Amino acid sequence: MSNTYLDDLFGFTGQTAVVIGGNGTLGAEIARGLARAGANVVVAGRELSRCEGVVAELRGGSRVIAAAIDVTEHATIAALLAASLREFGRVDALVNCAGANSATPYFDVSDEEWDRILAINLRATHWGCQVFGRHMVERGGGAILNIASVSAETPLSRVFAYSASKAGVLSLTRNLGREWAKAGVRVNALCPGFFPAEQNRAILDETRVADILRHTPMGRFGRPEELVGMALLLLSPRAGSFITGGTFYVDGGFTAMTI
Repeated sequence: MSNTYLDDLFGFTGQTAVVIGGNGTLGAEIARGLARAGANVVVAGRELSRCEGVVAELRGGSRVIAAAIDVTEHATIAALLAASLREFGRVDALVNCAGANSATPYFDVSDEEWDRILAINLRATHWGCQVFGRHMVERGGGAILNIASVSAETPLSRVFAYSASKAGVLSLTRNLGREWAKAGVRVNALCPGFFPAEQNRAILDETRVADILRHTPMGRFGRPEELVGMALLLLSPRAGSFITGGTFYVDGGFTAMTI
């Protein structure tokens, strides 16, 4: 296979991608992958300085910009679309990667904590799909990648609100994949296994790490760059052109494990 063939299949030259949650460990890596594949990228997150740090790494052939966003405020998501259109004229791909987690015992989960996690993980994903999806449907094409989790369908202890929110993300993804298929807009979900990141470091104590590794056939945590290939496939207008409404796992075999 020639590099030209791979570029044609997986390249994003001339495409514009927005990564919401691009200041986080996984979102930043997906943003880097999109830029290196030729896309113009908007790296959006609550911590603008961290988004700018990602942008600084990627100056070169692609145009990459940083944007501040608070995913708990609908107006900032609408403003992000407007800013992206001013800069690039269109948006071809969206990654919804903002996330929050906690390890509170179930009987101690407060309404405030429950609402905060669902707002960041599920409602913000809904808003991103709604705001950017309308633009894509009106344009007649695009791709959305929602970041879910292995916990969306596999019961995990200590992450009750998180698991519920990610299950909602899967349901939303399937519904929108069906709803927008004939409009040329594809919607898929990527479910990472265990990747150490800011939102889960606090719950990865020694006992839990041992449990996770024992249940992961590959016997290790994932590395952020190991998500990029699947993300590029699902967002590619060519390689992923017949993939929508799907759930895809990058988990070292975690969901294949029983006893």
